[in-house]
Amino acid sequence: MKRISALLLSLVLLLSAFGALADPQEMTVSEIEKYGNLRLSIPGSEFLNAGFAYGDIVTVALNGQTFDMPVGSNYSDVDQGSMIFRVVIKPDTNEDYTLIAINMGDLATTAGIAVKEKTEAAPGYIWHLNEGVEEPVPVTVSMKTPGGYYNEWVLHQLVRSENRADYPHLTDEEFANFRRIETTGIGSGKLYRSSSPVNPEIARNTYADKAAEAAGVRTFINLADNEETMKGYEGFADTYYSRQNILPLNLGVDFAAEDFRAGLANGIRFIASNEGPYLIHCTEGKDRAGFTSAVLESLLGATADEVIADYMVTYYNYYGVQPGTEQYDIVAGSNICKTLAAAFGVSDIRGTDLAAEAEAYLMEIGLTAEEIAQVRANLGN
Repeated sequence: MKRISALLLSLVLLLSAFGALADPQEMTVSEIEKYGNLRLSIPGSEFLNAGFAYGDIVTVALNGQTFDMPVGSNYSDVDQGSMIFRVVIKPDTNEDYTLIAINMGDLATTAGIAVKEKTEAAPGYIWHLNEGVEEPVPVTVSMKTPGGYYNEWVLHQLVRSENRADYPHLTDEEFANFRRIETTGIGSGKLYRSSSPVNPEIARNTYADKAAEAAGVRTFINLADNEETMKGYEGFADTYYSRQNILPLNLGVDFAAEDFRAGLANGIRFIASNEGPYLIHCTEGKDRAGFTSAVLESLLGATADEVIADYMVTYYNYYGVQPGTEQYDIVAGSNICKTLAAAFGVSDIRGTDLAAEAEAYLMEIGLTAEEIAQVRANLGN
């Protein structure tokens, strides 16, 4: 594995060395994905063969605007709120494509390409092109700085498998990213988080469903799906999950968006008005579930270190990121620390009264003092 990684890094460096010779590439937007990512017409392998490489910084001309962004392989190669030119090449699943996106944001809206309409019918959304934008939407990508993001890209590398056998060191619950939240103030066995117990996309659903059943979870907050999509997953009717109390919220990944804030408020009210134990999940149980869990942990009295540690368990479960490493600090700093600080309107979550900030945030997104008190009562010791 180390030899293969070294060879791959050598290849990236070699490609970056010749990156200055890369000619501008003309392409079009082939699809607007659910969260506003723009799938492009050029395959990833063709893009790299044109002289570009992971870690380069490119300039993307789109809809009369230009955006500088690094070339990366995963959304997590950049901080939340940052743009990325994502090149995905996975021979084992025959994936070979490119897209441009904002990590935990909505590029289609930001770039003025389209407006999303939520629907009850699967897949739960329709994108409508803005006036003056015609298909196919042209995109030009040119080299700005060969290797200009290379060091950051290396530090952000996270490799995950969906094969259970590749995680012999994890329990089934850990493989499903399922765990009981045990931070200060939250009662034992009151609140859980996990990957989706029904969506088979990352092959952890059956493990999450069994773990939830073993824990006796009664109330689920599904941050990722609408009702039709949720019930449309294969085998849904046979799950433990399907027989419980579920709130499907169909939230996006832009935590500052008004529809996310309104949906999150509904999810927190669901905890206030229903009996536990409770489980919060999205698809991976990483970003939306991580943010929601962090808000609740803060509300109940967790310290910043506790919030960070719980959030980062996910990165160990999926990617093997170890505490005390440079990568651990970078991931935490660019994800939960940054996101929670932005939500609470503080510069740093350390040294902050997180309980007070969480209460103020929940009231800001629409909860009443009585509802917040009931959440504390339902989740507390």
